Amino acid sequence: MSTRFMSVFAGAVAAAALVLPMAASAQWAPTKAVEFIIPAGTGGGADQMARMIQGIVLKHKLMDQPVVVINKAGGAGAEGFLDVKGSRNNPHKIIITLSNLFTTPLATGVPFNWKDLTPVAMLALDEFILWVNAETPYKTPAEFIDAVKKEPGKYKMGGTGSKQEDQIITAAIEKATGAKFTYVPYRGGGEVAVQLVGKHVDSTVNNPIEAVEQWRAGKLRPLCVFDTKRIALTDKIAGSMSWGDIPTCAEGGLKIDYLMLRGIFMTPGATKEQVDFYVGLFQKVRATPDWADFMKTGAFNTTFMAGDQYRNWVDANEKLHQGLMKEAGFLATN
Repeated sequence: MSTRFMSVFAGAVAAAALVLPMAASAQWAPTKAVEFIIPAGTGGGADQMARMIQGIVLKHKLMDQPVVVINKAGGAGAEGFLDVKGSRNNPHKIIITLSNLFTTPLATGVPFNWKDLTPVAMLALDEFILWVNAETPYKTPAEFIDAVKKEPGKYKMGGTGSKQEDQIITAAIEKATGAKFTYVPYRGGGEVAVQLVGKHVDSTVNNPIEAVEQWRAGKLRPLCVFDTKRIALTDKIAGSMSWGDIPTCAEGGLKIDYLMLRGIFMTPGATKEQVDFYVGLFQKVRATPDWADFMKTGAFNTTFMAGDQYRNWVDANEKLHQGLMKEAGFLATN
């Protein structure tokens, strides 16, 4: 039976072409350095995106003040979220989010909810891919899952954090197939890719940007992408393969799809002028060739949202993750 995660994304592809008008010239602008909080470790998708934005802002002089990137990964990102929540009325602090915006408070009971922050904009949606070491014999998800099923618990799935998006996907694979993995959590996607190259784990569900260099080097092999359709990119990445050559997991009989938020929030109490400034800033970032190259390299879904559209999307996805985590037994109240 199909496990359909992302029905709330039904309109996301249509929204991908959305171009919002440039925000009116805002009267407010930062008067000191802007702290850019990453609630995850170094080397992962959120870290790479935040540092790319930092570089684009500096290179193209999009803001008079510098952007200072700070990783606060403790407690599956709770450290970062609580820092921003506790910095009310500080427009010089922003945070990039991923699924731990939902999963961390649901799994741990930490006193935080996305409504404690001020939504700014969705920058993109991130894909997930089932990866194995290139030296293994597996060419399809069915081949790999069959091997896992034969030896329950032997095969290790590496992921970023306990009861986070990677483990949610792992639990869904187990439920859909009857396979049983031993899940091994790490602090960031970059570390996860290295562990797979070193054969310390047998598979991962890393984002494209977190494993592209290892794929290009011939160290990793993508088996399928957890989306409803193939990635619409045809430039060759690894040998003769492009992102678009990776089949969907459903094509291989693994009917699971999942996309992850890459979005921006501000501290509580942000004014409309302050939010408008950052919406305008990120529109300028998105208009640069550097951003376009980064989106292609990381095989991102380039959907952009702001305002009520973004808030409604986040609200729907909180409900989605409540259901997913309840089904997996990951809720703190369980």
